[in-house]
Amino acid sequence: MKEDQAAVDARPAGKRAGRTLVAREQRTTVGQIQVDNPRMSCRNVDVYYNFGEKQAINNICLDIGKNEVISMIGPSGCGKSTFLRCLNRMNDTIEGCQVQGEIIMDKKNIYDKDVDVVPLRAQVGMVFQKPNPFPKSIYDNIAYGPKIHGLVQNRDETDELVEKSLKRAGLWREVKDRLDQPGTGLSGGQQQRLCIARTIAVNPEIILMDEPCSALDPIATAIIEELIDELKQEYTIAIVTHSMQQASRVSQRTAYFHLGDLIEIGPTDQIFLNPLHQLTEDYITGRFG
Repeated sequence: MKEDQAAVDARPAGKRAGRTLVAREQRTTVGQIQVDNPRMSCRNVDVYYNFGEKQAINNICLDIGKNEVISMIGPSGCGKSTFLRCLNRMNDTIEGCQVQGEIIMDKKNIYDKDVDVVPLRAQVGMVFQKPNPFPKSIYDNIAYGPKIHGLVQNRDETDELVEKSLKRAGLWREVKDRLDQPGTGLSGGQQQRLCIARTIAVNPEIILMDEPCSALDPIATAIIEELIDELKQEYTIAIVTHSMQQASRVSQRTAYFHLGDLIEIGPTDQIFLNPLHQLTEDYITGRFG
């Protein structure tokens, strides 16, 4: 018989049966935050809203490995999406949001004052929860970014890049005969793949995905998950998901967030089968969340 929650909460810190038991007020990260070949290294990252009145995430330290898929899971409001947006400075667009700490990429803190966020957001692209194609043709949805960033010089180069990006996103066969039609006319799953193709088109190294399948049906979700598995051969992918099943299917490492703290980070199989932290186990087994 499982212990009741009061008994679990009362247990002292220590180790029993190979599991690290940490009192809930002691939310120190367990697991391996570092990897051998990090693409980004995050150290002591804090985020505040309302000009410092509300702290959203607290002292996050985490490496994002090259060519890996890392999932971020946790209850609503735990800070996982806030942290994801730190990785390409999307929080800069939120009035009153303040980010402290270091996020190192290419030996430079992306929060240094001399960093230009425009090329940064091309290098670290983002796919949002709700598909957001531009009110343009399918072709122009893909071509817009490369033109802005000077990646194409003429129509032939643009045509080639549009086709290549749509193929990588698994959408070319479905849209090749209607590239002049509005991207908003596609189905939800197709729109999300169009947004992924649009992200790929500007030649990123890292792709951030904030619950990319939450608005999609199971068939479209399966297609996106297959795409993620293919894309990890060329890109580093960080994905926020409320679906633990999705995290277990697509990621190599999983990070569990709780009330703004990174509680545990480790190989996905270990997180789901043998979590080290009691809070992680409580979430995985459905005690809360």
